[in-house]
Amino acid sequence: MIASVGLVGTNFATGGTGLGKAAFGGASEADSSAGTSFGDLLAAAAGKTVDSLRNAEQAAVKGMQGGADTREVVDAVMSAEQSLQAAIAIRDKIVTAYLDISRMAI
Repeated sequence: MIASVGLVGTNFATGGTGLGKAAFGGASEADSSAGTSFGDLLAAAAGKTVDSLRNAEQAAVKGMQGGADTREVVDAVMSAEQSLQAAIAIRDKIVTAYLDISRMAI
């Protein structure tokens, strides 16, 4: 199930869009001019989201098998849900910006 979501990271990388490093616990904004592209940063964010989804899925399986506490499963699922909601919000902003630009008169 998560393998198909993994393709999202590669699609983001080729799309040429992303977020600043500071938003993902990386270097400061001053370091972002050192050569990291906007697309690379978004690809990293998408990769972290996919990892969060995978961790939640693994925690859920462990919970069903009796190998994880309910709290651990809930924490992992809530973290994955928050990451996914952030990714969806970013995608919506990118689509809105694209539509605004496409409507501009030349």
